[in-house]
This record gives sequence, structure tokens and C-alpha cells, in this order.
Amino acid sequence: MFDIKENLKKLPDSPGVYMHKDRLGQVIYVGKAISLRNRVRQYFQTSYQTNPKIRALVGSIAEFEYITCSSEMEALILECNLIKKYMPKYNVLLRDDKTYPYIVVTTSEEYPRVVKTRLLKKDGNRYFGPYSDAGAVNEIVDLFGSIYALKRCRKTSFPEGFRPCLHYFIGECQGMCIGEVDKARYRETIEEILQYLSGKARPLLDRLKDRMQKASEAMAYEEAAKWRDAIKALEALSETQRVTMIGKKDMDIVLPLRTTSGDQMVLFPVRDGKLSGRETFPIQAEESDQTEDLVAAFIKQYYSQWATVPREILVDRDLPEQELLEEFLSKEGHRVHIHMPQKGDKKALLDLTRQDVAEMTKSLAERAETRRERQQAVLREMNGLLSMVGCPRAPGQENSPVRVESYDISNTNGVDSVGAMVVFSGLNKVKKDYRRFRIRTIEGADDYGSLQEVLYRRYKHALAGDPGFSTLPDIIMMDGGLGQVHAAKKILDAMRLPIPVVGMAKDDAHRTRAIVFDDGRELPLADHQVLFSYAGTIQEEVHRYAIDYHHKLHGKNAIHSVLDEIPGVGPKRRNELLYHFKSVEGVKAATMEELMELPSVTRQVAENIREYFK
Repeated sequence: MFDIKENLKKLPDSPGVYMHKDRLGQVIYVGKAISLRNRVRQYFQTSYQTNPKIRALVGSIAEFEYITCSSEMEALILECNLIKKYMPKYNVLLRDDKTYPYIVVTTSEEYPRVVKTRLLKKDGNRYFGPYSDAGAVNEIVDLFGSIYALKRCRKTSFPEGFRPCLHYFIGECQGMCIGEVDKARYRETIEEILQYLSGKARPLLDRLKDRMQKASEAMAYEEAAKWRDAIKALEALSETQRVTMIGKKDMDIVLPLRTTSGDQMVLFPVRDGKLSGRETFPIQAEESDQTEDLVAAFIKQYYSQWATVPREILVDRDLPEQELLEEFLSKEGHRVHIHMPQKGDKKALLDLTRQDVAEMTKSLAERAETRRERQQAVLREMNGLLSMVGCPRAPGQENSPVRVESYDISNTNGVDSVGAMVVFSGLNKVKKDYRRFRIRTIEGADDYGSLQEVLYRRYKHALAGDPGFSTLPDIIMMDGGLGQVHAAKKILDAMRLPIPVVGMAKDDAHRTRAIVFDDGRELPLADHQVLFSYAGTIQEEVHRYAIDYHHKLHGKNAIHSVLDEIPGVGPKRRNELLYHFKSVEGVKAATMEELMELPSVTRQVAENIREYFK
């Protein structure tokens, strides 16, 4: 058994990193120290345990480990890496940092690509980010790909006779694989993109406006419209410029935002002397944590992901170990300065962003209060609903959110039938527990049978101990009426699962009108506005999830089921046919001579196509 007192005596008087562990051996805190002996001993001194968080931490420590380092800087780097690895319970954590995407320009390739990634590698490519808005990243990547017809595939070499992919045939790739690209011109395009991603949007926008003007003067109106749309999209993606400083400087402003509903860090990027946006990052922290410690922890964890850090980071308070943080972020020839300006343009800029954060704090507090009130209202209604179905909450559970599962079936005339399951915990969507099912045993448009297959498969996994399905709901709310409820109850009864089921019946206008019970009773929702809104939200979500999956599956199968069934027509010929004739109907209507105009279509293949469509 680990003897804490004895091991405290063995601690070296040297820099290093220490890891506190609980009785299960899990790392619950990682810290660094100039002197491991002095720092770790502090935790077990009564005078140090005035902070409730420290008392809770010390009460959970069953053992500790340490790693000695040659310097405090080495210890800081190791501490940062270990926090990312273990995500300890008592450390201040940048939450969900792995979910933030980057944009990478593959400059190590002969013809660079612009792609989204979530992995930062030292591979010679240029990385930008991380960005908190994944949707905006997708827009930027798609926009550059479409307006510049950039290379999409990962291939770096193309043998003679290589056949281009669909992107080439629909005009979304210039054809690097068949030697149709001016390498110097392509590199100029990449340089324009790199400038934009570096925060310097104006040069690219000016060049695009010049191209639009020249195309318009040459009466190439289609090309001019393309550049016009690109300009609008890029301007929309570039946050509104609100402040201009003297000189052209790149810096970030990092400010804390602490509310009763949670803590966040707000980052304002300043590029080319202009305040150009705002990003927020939730952090895991305790109310007792000092704000300056949160800011320091965020800077350390956030910027350790970056290939290049701005030369200046403005803060609104002095930070612990500020000089060490600067040294940690600085690289050879690139010095990073963290400071709190006292006067001048930077002070004015800091004051402006602090006002913005103050407004955010008020707005977030109001929204949090509104959400809390709605959570409580939904909880009351759902507790009442559980009592009505004879499954009241156990004592002590009345204040915890009710877990709801809902199911829906989607198909097109019985083809490509799929099932969807969504999960709610109170108002929150539990998206990690969503599941999709491709119907296997039911033929045709049999929604009841399909629903029973989905429920059987879902709860078979649960009874088998599958951790992905192990959490059972408090109630199932079916997207439908009494028929769906009876179909579900039949499966649950056969599997001996006492989970209550109700239906959400709609009126002729497709609005949720009532909750339907398995004995035929109904609860009209006209006088239950909270439950009416909540049920409608669940129905819309499960319907959306089912439809999305069905459309993806049906679209994929629709292409495959027609042209790919023709002898001699593979994916590449199929793409060429669709590009040339615009649609399957166009291919079907084409004559032998028209089909054979395509270089890849031989007489035999053309005959096969004509024979198939007869």
C-alpha cells in the first residue's frame, strides 16, 4: 500500500511534474514545480487547504507519482502534454479541444490541396486554426475548392493514361492528373489562399474584384458572376472589421467570461491591425479557481496546439509565471509577448473588447436563466407524464432530467427503409447516443414491422451488455399514434423490459396534438404548451435524423442501381456519362452515335447501354 508520508520524504529538491492519483489509480491532478519536494508537501499541510477545491483534491489523493526534469521550462512542457493525455478532474481544462478543426494547405505537395483536419502534424504543411466553428471551416474549404478548382485527391503521381475523376468532369478540378495545369499559376492561387487564411483578407478580395471587373469588361458575364459570388461569400466569412489600429499588427486578446452557468475564454484575433472576430471556448473549472489561473491555463493549452503563435497576446490582468509562459510559446526568431497595456491604441482596443465581454456576460446570464426556467418546466411536465403512465420517479430522482428516446422510420415507397433513434436528457440532445438502423428483415413500406426490428436490435444490444446501448430511457416517445405505441410495446413486453411508451399524435396540419397512451387514452396538448413545444422538438429531431440518413442511402443507391448495373460501365464511365448527358434520363435518351462520341465508350458498351434501357 502506498504510504504518503514515507513517499513525501523521498521527493527530490529538483524541477519536475507530479501526478496525484485516486484510489482507482486514475490521475486526478497534474502540476509542475521548481522543487518537487516543497510543492508536493504543500498539499498535505493544513495551512494550504483553505480552498474547497484543494481540500476535495487532497481528500481524493491515494498516491502520487513524479517525473524529474532538467528545468522549469521542460517541466512546463511535460505538464501541458500530461494534462492533454489524462484530462485530470481537478485541473483547469480547455474542454473538447479535439473537436476544433484546422485548415491545412498541403504545401509539401507539388499541387497543394486545402482541406479540413483535426490533427496537427509536423509534416511541412501550413496549418491554420484551430477554429471553433466547424461549419465555417467547411464553407471556406468548399468555397476555395469550387472557385479555384483546386486539386481534391491525395494522389501525388499519375501514370500515363490516367483517367480523371468526377471532379474534373464537373469543372471542380483543373486536371493536374492529365497535365492541364500551369504549375506557376496554381502556386499563385495557393499564395492568395495562404494570405487569406493568415487573416489578410483584403489583398485576395481586391484581386477577385479586379478579375470580376476584367471579366465583365470582356463580356464574360458567367465568369464575372462566379467572382462576384466568391467575393460575397469571402466577405461573409470574414468577420466584420470593427476597429482599426495604427500600424499593421497581428495579436490576440484573451479575456475570461465567468457566469453561473459555466466558464469560457473569449479570444479576439487582431490581424493586420484590425479586430476581426470573436471565438469562445468553454473551459472546465471550479468556482473557487482564480481567474488569472484560468487565463494562464487556457493560453498554455490553447496555443500549444498552434504551429505559429501571434507575437503579442493582450490580457486584462497579470498572470502567474507570465515570463515562463512567454518563453514556452516563443520559438527561435519568434518572440511572444503577453502583457496588459496601460495606454494608447492597445489599451483602447482592450477596453472595447472588455465591454463586449461584459455585454456577453449579461446576455449569457439572461439566456441561462431562461433556459433554467424552461428546464424546470419540462421536468415538471415529464414527471407528471411518468406518473400518468404508472412509472413515477423514485425518491431522490425527481430533480434529475428525464431521459427520452424517440424513433422514426423513413423510406421511399418501401425502398431503402431506415430507422432512427434520438435521445434527449431534458432539453439537451444526447447526440453521442443517437443511432441509425438500416432495415434488414422487412420488405416494403411496413413501418410497424420496421419499427419493431429497430427496437429489437437496439434492446438486444442493451441486454447483451453493449456499452454503446447500455443506458436505458425513462420513457419512449414514439413519432406516431396508437399503432406505433402498440408495435413498440409488443417488442418491449416480449423482451421483459418495463419501459413506458407513449405516442406523439399529429393533426391534419402535422402539428403535435396529443400524447397517446397504450390503453387508448389521450392527453390533448392544447392546454400543455410546455409539453406541446417539447414533444414537437423531439418529433422534428427524430424525423430530421431519419430523413437525412434515408436521403444519403437512397442517393447513393440510386446512382448505383442504374448505370453501375450496365455491363462495361464502372464508376469512371458512369461519371463521364453523367457529366456529358447531365442526368440518367439524358443517358437513356442518347443514340448509339451520341454515346460513342465519348472517348471511353466503345461500340460494345454503347450497345449494352441501349439494351439496358430497352
